[in-house]
Amino acid sequence: MVEMKNVTMVYQSGTEALDGVSFSIKDGEFVFLVGPSGSGKTTLMKLITGEIRAKSGKIIVNDFDMRKIKRRKLPKVRKTLGIVFQDYRLIENMNVYDNVAFAMRVVGARRREIRERVPYVLDLVGLSGREKRMPDELSGGEQQRVAIARALVNNPRMVVADEPTGNLDPVRSLELMLLLEKINDMGTTVLVVTHEKELVNALGKRVIAIDNGRVISDTEEGGYFGYEIE
Repeated sequence: MVEMKNVTMVYQSGTEALDGVSFSIKDGEFVFLVGPSGSGKTTLMKLITGEIRAKSGKIIVNDFDMRKIKRRKLPKVRKTLGIVFQDYRLIENMNVYDNVAFAMRVVGARRREIRERVPYVLDLVGLSGREKRMPDELSGGEQQRVAIARALVNNPRMVVADEPTGNLDPVRSLELMLLLEKINDMGTTVLVVTHEKELVNALGKRVIAIDNGRVISDTEEGGYFGYEIE
């Protein structure tokens, strides 16, 4: 669950990135966040993950107050989030299995838990049989599936995907979105930042559009309804 109310963010340079942003995302929703470059999408992502702190307003992420939380408690927030990046961020000298298992090891998971959980999520994302492949032996779509498996392996309440299809062709992009939809159908909240209008309209999910640091539309039915992005 994400709740933002009258959130303002001003960077030290004086740049006002967000101006009174308000919206909420309920548990189990699938939401697209869209907007042109410089609209405030990246700032919103950083606020949700606790990378930066807002100047004013209310931000609740999975029951944590992100404006009041102490830095030493941020790992607890991030355990409830699975983050997927555009550039995959896989560890080059680790195979597929170890890239995913690493996410469990850093939170102190037991070996037995890792042995049970990693094969399950690799099967879920369609990578069974590729456990021993190195990242450079995979296609871009397969690398992004590893990144999604890594985001899922600690059973987060919410997956946050930042331009996850930016390096993929249209066919692989659609496959990836359908995978995220499948994950959402299993009960995980999904928030996707994207600029790909065709994908957004194809899935017909809720769309929050921002521009110049403000929410300019929020529709439950999906689609842009005349709002164009770059």
